[in-house]
Amino acid sequence: MFSWALTFLLVALIAGAFGFFGLAGTAASIAKILFVVGLILFVISLITGGSKRGVV
Repeated sequence: MFSWALTFLLVALIAGAFGFFGLAGTAASIAKILFVVGLILFVISLITGGSKRGVV
């Protein structure tokens, strides 16, 4: 997820540098959404994965 967010962030920066502000805004919005979703999934995996440490 974070790699996709970083990719869209780079697309937004490059598009903004070349003057494509509509595309840059869209790519930045997608990057924000993917970052938040990735962060939520990371926290969920920490919570659920931490309880299985004692089980072999």
